[in-house]
Amino acid sequence: MKVVDMHCDTILRLYDEGGNLLENEFNIDLRKMVKGDYLLQNFAMFVNLGEKDDPLTKAQRLIDLYYQEIEKNKDLIKPIFSYQDIEDNQRDGLMSAMLTLEEGAVVNNDLAILRNYYRLGVRMITLTWNHPNGIGYPNLISTKEYKDLYHINTQDGLTDFGIEYVREMERLGIIIDVSHLGDAGFYDVLKYTTKPFVASHSNARSVCGVARNMSDDMIKLLAKRNGVMGINFCGDFLKASKTGGVRSCVEDMVKHILYIRDLVGIDYVGLGSDFDGISQDLELKDASMMPMLKDALFEAGLKEEEIEKVFYKNVLRLYQTIL
Repeated sequence: MKVVDMHCDTILRLYDEGGNLLENEFNIDLRKMVKGDYLLQNFAMFVNLGEKDDPLTKAQRLIDLYYQEIEKNKDLIKPIFSYQDIEDNQRDGLMSAMLTLEEGAVVNNDLAILRNYYRLGVRMITLTWNHPNGIGYPNLISTKEYKDLYHINTQDGLTDFGIEYVREMERLGIIIDVSHLGDAGFYDVLKYTTKPFVASHSNARSVCGVARNMSDDMIKLLAKRNGVMGINFCGDFLKASKTGGVRSCVEDMVKHILYIRDLVGIDYVGLGSDFDGISQDLELKDASMMPMLKDALFEAGLKEEEIEKVFYKNVLRLYQTIL
């Protein structure tokens, strides 16, 4: 069954640790993706504002590495800039790669730079990570003492610049991603935009009550906008534990998918593994093992058509709308 995954941090791991995209020891490489029957992988350029690197320079270096690796492996994968590219690549027997940003602040509060990212091929942006930025505020804030996963930020929304930012993203055709964004920011995105948007790697807060997951009301409103949320494979976001360090298990992924289905229907849930950005205590260890989740969903009673929606069709529907 084809796979579309809305989020991974593999390019940063290659940048930090070396190796190549074709074959490595990480969760995602091209050989594992072929075994997992991948149609499309979103590759996030993750920049941590808490580090000393200049954010804009770091983002540019990550994008350069992304394109170098794609070019080296153009017999297996090609970048996409429009929805038609996805269909063309599939027809040609190639996997697709979408360039995304995880940390919207890499524009230095300048919409001209946002437009240049679009010209570079960026087609989705996660507005915040775990630090406040010029756009808005996250749903949990990193500190040197780690972070309280259960302290939910409901007060701080988008800044004035953040409102301009999401409006320009929508005009350009860059998918707005509200994963990591605080609750008030989510409602601001809903208020100041009109098109579908995503929570690329977030789960259901009613199943696991961490701040990074979405409340029932948020899920309902995302569905009403015809958006999609991607199930995050991080154990701490799948199963509640005050001490953290939860093993990521397929049965917990299934619980979130079934809960979202029962809440709003199967049409609004997809996959956002967060591979190579999460703890490695994983039952589903890498991209080659995606059939394990498919089999578990069959065992849980989902029909093949429903599983296809989760694995790729729901996300493709949104991509066709925005791209």
